[in-house]
Amino acid sequence: MAVPPEQQIYYQKEIEAFEAQDAARPPRNGAVLFIGSSILRFWSTLEQDMQPLPVLNRAFGGARTWEVLHYMDRIVLPYRPRVIVYYCGSNDVQCGSPPRDIVNRFIAFTLKVHAALPATRIIFLSVIKAPQKRERWDSIDIVNALIKQYCKQIPELLFIDLNTVFFDKTNRVRAELFVSDGVHLQPAAYREMTRIIKPVLENAWQDNGAAHAR
Repeated sequence: MAVPPEQQIYYQKEIEAFEAQDAARPPRNGAVLFIGSSILRFWSTLEQDMQPLPVLNRAFGGARTWEVLHYMDRIVLPYRPRVIVYYCGSNDVQCGSPPRDIVNRFIAFTLKVHAALPATRIIFLSVIKAPQKRERWDSIDIVNALIKQYCKQIPELLFIDLNTVFFDKTNRVRAELFVSDGVHLQPAAYREMTRIIKPVLENAWQDNGAAHAR
């Protein structure tokens, strides 16, 4: 019997590289932390796009939600982020993880964050319905719907639907926003994502600052 994917933890070298960077140049605490998989890891213009907000990108490899949970004591909590932007779950869907399991791992992530940092805002970026994952769009829809519902129940959580960017007015996928693998993104996609993420992030940053001031 194959080992369940949830028991496989990869990307140790990437995490060690982050820790080496932190030791050489300690990052600012209380910034905006971007965490998750390669959609965020490949966002090369992130700092520029989110200015003047201070951002730290700790997305890694083909991260799955269980790996983000596994490593969060090393590359999430130590930074004491004021806001977390989370994109993960796409790779879970690809390897056949049930939607409810993906949702439960995100819930576990939020509970662990708020046990240590009660005021931290967490923004969940919806799983993108990429062309390469067309056969799994139903699972992606379930994950997004359940997490959106969960976020509505917790004041410190926010949900952003990225798929409004990736589909046109006729509900056709905008293939020009993807590179040839049908998963990863063109620079134009990141510009579109900035347009919808940044205003929400700015509001979350201001609201969190007000909460700390009280």
